[in-house]
Amino acid sequence: MSYASIVPLIGGETLAMENVFGERPKYIMTYEGFQANESHLLHHYNHEVPYLNLSEGASYTEKVNVINTVCPCAGLSSLSPSAASNNPMNEWMFTSAEYVLGEVQPKVFWGENAPRLASKMGEPVVKRLRKIGEKHGYTFSIFKTKSILHGLSQVRDRTFYFFWKGDEVPLFEYVLEKPTMIADDIRAVERKDDDPMSQILCNEKIPSEEPYYRYVLEVLEGGITHTEFQDKIEKTTNPMDYIEERTTYKEVAKWMRENGYDNVAKKCDRQYHKLKSGGNIMRKTTEIPKDKIGAFVGHMPTQLTHPDEDRYLTVREALSLMKLPEDFILLEPKKSLNHICQNVPVTTAEHAARMVQRYLNNQLEMVDTKFLVQDNKKRTYKYEKNSLQLTDFMV
Repeated sequence: MSYASIVPLIGGETLAMENVFGERPKYIMTYEGFQANESHLLHHYNHEVPYLNLSEGASYTEKVNVINTVCPCAGLSSLSPSAASNNPMNEWMFTSAEYVLGEVQPKVFWGENAPRLASKMGEPVVKRLRKIGEKHGYTFSIFKTKSILHGLSQVRDRTFYFFWKGDEVPLFEYVLEKPTMIADDIRAVERKDDDPMSQILCNEKIPSEEPYYRYVLEVLEGGITHTEFQDKIEKTTNPMDYIEERTTYKEVAKWMRENGYDNVAKKCDRQYHKLKSGGNIMRKTTEIPKDKIGAFVGHMPTQLTHPDEDRYLTVREALSLMKLPEDFILLEPKKSLNHICQNVPVTTAEHAARMVQRYLNNQLEMVDTKFLVQDNKKRTYKYEKNSLQLTDFMV
């Protein structure tokens, strides 16, 4: 079973394929603009896997059974204020599908994108992807899931999409693994002297010196340490949430002024009045890990602390939360830290890779349809029948 990748970014999905198929990709294809993201994966492979820039006229070197991709999801991401079905970032899904299905013609082409691909917003995108597939003789399916269902300590929706050569769609096995604890995941990472990724902190500041967290430790908790606080809490906690459950920012502002945090005090005043008037505020500050976290994106890599040590994560610990290999190197980590977030956790993608492998081995039940949506969260599936409209079908 041979495979290749196109626009794999940092490579979580490609590494999942390697773990399941037992070999590296035959080649990696890309377009201009993704080289920085993909430099880490190429370095991991010692630049031994052919890297083909289609924007420069390169083309695939041999036929393969499977091609995988992680085209940018910003076009449909809930984290993007410009998300829409006509966002230009969605074009990479169309461009890659047209090339792969029309030129390489593997038995399976699959990728991951934002959960909104399987929503009302994503309908126009799905319609266009289906048309590309049908033109080249492929059916189309979507698999909706959450990383926490795959044993991870992250609560993040994931949507995988698949093109299948032929007239049918396979049904996947459902997966439900007991999630780990985020604090234990971090503790499990050994900080080695000879590992450069263990020597670099995602944030060099000291968590307990962050004003809101200092207020929690010194005022609300009477002077305990970071380690004692982490031991006390029952779930992953943000100091601002902890404050709002116990007092008001009006009170916090007084302490901030008394302790020389004038700018923070002004911010507390604004937060107090905004919450009092029914508004909302940003809470992107220190996160103390316990049970689970949300998506490992945005502020999380630089604001998530070690559970026991009064520090933020090392780059190795951040990489490990996305289940990247223990010897994976993030090049220029201070500059490229966000590349870790633009990724699929390896173990989440492994389930999809295993299902692709079982499909190629004729080990999955097949459904006579051109379009199917399977929901691992609800353990249900729906497929298109007769003249059922897409708007009636999508969940």
